[in-house]
Amino acid sequence: MKLKLMQIYLIVAAGMALLSGCATVQPKCTAVEDNPAHHYLIGMKALEEGNITTAQEKFDRALYCDDAFSIAHSGLAIVSGEKAKAQGDAGFRSVEIERAASELSKAKKTADRPDQFFDYYTAVIRSGALMKQNNWLGNAEEAFNEGNRLTVDERNLTYYLGTEAMPYFMGIAWLEGREFQKARDSFSAVLNAKRESKWHEKADKGWKRVDKIMRAMGGITVGDVGKAIATRESVSRADLAALIIDELKIDKLMAGRIPLLSQSAKKAEFTPADMMSHPFKEEVLTLLKWNVRGMEPKYDETTRAYLFKPSDPVSRGEMAFILEDVLIKLTGNEKIATAYFGQENSPFPDVKPTSAQYNAVMNMTSRNIMESELSGEFRVNSPVDGAEALLAIRVLRQRINTY
Repeated sequence: MKLKLMQIYLIVAAGMALLSGCATVQPKCTAVEDNPAHHYLIGMKALEEGNITTAQEKFDRALYCDDAFSIAHSGLAIVSGEKAKAQGDAGFRSVEIERAASELSKAKKTADRPDQFFDYYTAVIRSGALMKQNNWLGNAEEAFNEGNRLTVDERNLTYYLGTEAMPYFMGIAWLEGREFQKARDSFSAVLNAKRESKWHEKADKGWKRVDKIMRAMGGITVGDVGKAIATRESVSRADLAALIIDELKIDKLMAGRIPLLSQSAKKAEFTPADMMSHPFKEEVLTLLKWNVRGMEPKYDETTRAYLFKPSDPVSRGEMAFILEDVLIKLTGNEKIATAYFGQENSPFPDVKPTSAQYNAVMNMTSRNIMESELSGEFRVNSPVDGAEALLAIRVLRQRINTY
């Protein structure tokens, strides 16, 4: 009997100890600012600034504090999307794509309020536009439609602050998917949503960019190369070579200006080593064949060889220089090369008359082939974006046809 009573006592004592232990469990994060919402907000701001490592650390901390914090999973999905976009290795890229899918699944499973589902659907759109997997645009559109059906209290949106954030990112997705009219309409919806908004300035830039792309593509039949380059924020030397050859047909035009017997002897002096297996090899060799100024191979100190450097971005000043030479070659008007020599005053505060690119800049702007800023600057050292390049080549072709 005593043994039985002792067993009962031990069981009761163990149960009380267990209950006592449960009552004293402390939360993982106790400091004032060490909470999921704070870490999530800092993580999203880090994403906005392109600091992917910090963003991941903050989302991970948010989930350490609360593993069911849905919007942190949404943030991690975007982080994986950014990593997948930047990853050149197919294996590592595949890993990040799987992580993004996993985080989206967790975000949806743990969401229990409209504002959390808003973050989830926005993350579907954003990560899809970054990774571009099969039917990504269709999935983004579906998420956008679902998100629009939500009744969201905007005061609960920790980072996005307003529901107009979703049409902004859908505009980015449509832009990436080359649905330019839909992109422009989506940015317009953001601009019309509120008088002042966190997303207003971004949408205004997006609208202007898409409008420029649509103007650049209007009136000409843009090939696949042109469509692909049109959305890029910067144009590389190889991109520009492909645009000039595919959209301007310089090889055909130049061939028509020289005797037939001389054409077979016209070829590039050599093939730069970094162009041997490049997809735009033939386009670059064609420009080298015609000795287009500004597109010559560059001496590389490391390899001690002349390389084309196809991935180097083209500045606006360099593009003016290149297109000026194309104009001279196609029109046969050598006076263009010295038309603005000797001028004392420049209309552009960032381009002096003594600059090597001044004559080219003046030739391009006076013919409306390239445009200056409303501030008066030409932005001579800024990179050329795809829409600018396409629009300039379109206008250049029109100018050539008038000679």
